[in-house]
Amino acid sequence: MGIVDDKVALVTGAGAGIGRAAALRFAAEGAKVMVSDVNAEGVEETAKMIGKAGGEAAFLKADIAEQAEVEALVAKTVETFGRLDCACNNAGIEGQMAPLADQPMDNYDRIMGINARGTFLCMQAEIAQMLRTGGGAIVNLASVAGLIGFPGLSPYVASKHAVNGMTKNAALEYGNQGIRVNSVCPGGIDTRMLDSLADQATQGAQSSHEMLDPLHPIGRIGLPDEVAELIVWLASPKASFVTGINMPVDGGYVAQ
Repeated sequence: MGIVDDKVALVTGAGAGIGRAAALRFAAEGAKVMVSDVNAEGVEETAKMIGKAGGEAAFLKADIAEQAEVEALVAKTVETFGRLDCACNNAGIEGQMAPLADQPMDNYDRIMGINARGTFLCMQAEIAQMLRTGGGAIVNLASVAGLIGFPGLSPYVASKHAVNGMTKNAALEYGNQGIRVNSVCPGGIDTRMLDSLADQATQGAQSSHEMLDPLHPIGRIGLPDEVAELIVWLASPKASFVTGINMPVDGGYVAQ
C-alpha cells in the first residue's frame, strides 16, 4: 500500500529534475499522475517512465504563465482521472544572474510571470477543483531563496518569497475547507537549473558540485529524489495536520 493509493496527482514542470522525480514518486506510492511541462518531449518521457514502472500517467504540454492553459490542464486531469486530490506546482525558472540595478526588466518579468504568477494561477485552478470534491493537498516548490537572499538573483528570490507567502495565505484561507497547502524549499539540488546557476556564477570555472557541496553542512548537494520524498509525504494523508509551512530540504543550508 502506498501513501497516496488511489489518489490523483498533478505535477507541473515534470519533464526533468525535481518535477520528474516527484511524478515518479507519486506513481510509486499508488497515485494516478497527470504530468505537465512546456517541454513536450521531456514530459512524454516522464509519462512513459511511469507506465514502464507499472504506474498510470497521462501528459499534457502547458505553459503555467497562461491562465487558459492552466485551466485546461486541471480540466484535462479531471476528464482523464475523474478528480484532483494532490498537486505539485513545481514548474519554474532561474533566469539571468546580475546585481539588482543591472537586472533587465524582461528577465524580471519572465521569472515573476512563471514562478509567481504561474504558481498563483495553478493554485487558483486547483483549489477551485478541490473545493468541488471536498478537499485536497497542494505542495508548491519554493527554494531556500524564498527564505533568505542570494546576491545576483533578485528576481528569483522575489518570486520564491512570493511562492512562500501565497502558500501561507492559501493555507489560512482554505484549511477549514479540507485543503492543505505547503511549500518545500530545496537547497542545492543536482538539476539542470543548479548547473545553469553555477555556470553563470563562476563563468564555467566550477561545476555545481565544486561550488556548492562545501556550502551545505551535510557536505553535498541534494538529489531530486530526496525532495520528491518530502513532496509526496506532504501531499499524503500522513501529513494530515501539516499546512502553511515553508519547509527547507537543504542539507542544513539555512541553519547556518
